[in-house]
Amino acid sequence: MSEKKHVPISVLDLAPIPQGSNARDAFHNSLALAQQAEELGFHRYWLAEHHNMTGIASAATSVLIGYLAANTRTLRLGSGGVMLPNHAPLVIAEQFGTLESLYPGRIDLGLGRAPGSDQRTMMALRRHHANPHVDSFPDDVAELISWFDAKEGEHQPVIPVPGLGLKIPVWLLGSSLYSAQLSAKMGLPFAFASHFAPELLYQALHLYRENFQPSERLAKPYATVCINVVAADSDQEARLLFTSMQQQFINLRRGRPGPLPAPVENMDNLWSPAEQYGVQQALSMSVVGDVDKVRNGLAALIRETQADELMINGQIFDTQARLRSFALAMQASKSL
Repeated sequence: MSEKKHVPISVLDLAPIPQGSNARDAFHNSLALAQQAEELGFHRYWLAEHHNMTGIASAATSVLIGYLAANTRTLRLGSGGVMLPNHAPLVIAEQFGTLESLYPGRIDLGLGRAPGSDQRTMMALRRHHANPHVDSFPDDVAELISWFDAKEGEHQPVIPVPGLGLKIPVWLLGSSLYSAQLSAKMGLPFAFASHFAPELLYQALHLYRENFQPSERLAKPYATVCINVVAADSDQEARLLFTSMQQQFINLRRGRPGPLPAPVENMDNLWSPAEQYGVQQALSMSVVGDVDKVRNGLAALIRETQADELMINGQIFDTQARLRSFALAMQASKSL
């Protein structure tokens, strides 16, 4: 009988800005969560790049990673992800080279291909592109890796300083099949964003594992699955806390993204049947409940996906409830 593998648990933080709060508060809340995550033994802690969203404070992702790294000691920190088409690869190599130089062995670079914003904001971000619709993502990823993996004395016409030869771990992130195929082809670890786009999760994982080509960076497939977890001392309390995320998704679908709403006792008056269906589909990879329910949910997910790592997101209005949720999630995972 084969020995069951331990599946690490990690954190995805969107640095939420609750109603009545501001970005400065969000950054302090993220630091409190990062310090707790380090203390509790979470494997890594990632921050996500979003733009033109008044409820998410992590637009300058590398800057926020630096703030959290400076105020923790051992926690792995990274991007989940940096939206590479928004940036020149050289700039990202230098930013993450700087982070790795300051906090060696603690930095991950997760890369996404989506804009992390709306169409107008995408154009504002990508003014340096001659044609913003040309897909240079595979070449840009390869360029980054060639810098990070450069050997001493190897000629490079352009050198990121710092960054060259620093072996910074690179991940590809995705919510479709594209990055699953590309990460398999390039021999890179892969993370799937099922916390908001669960539909293609199993197909993407199968595609990634079946087509994986070993590389100098990775000998065999390594897949992370990201889900939502809202844990509390009772199922009822957890369901109440979860309504903040449900409202946020309604607002996003209505084209009115805003600060994270306060929880409500009843969602029935807030969404139409069509909106309810859409939000429940988008958030179907969510585990909401007390410790026992979270433990069972995580165990089922690991069994069904064979994930090498789980990453959990929790958009929770109250800071203390958010800290409590992640603490309960870790408690549940330790008893798997």
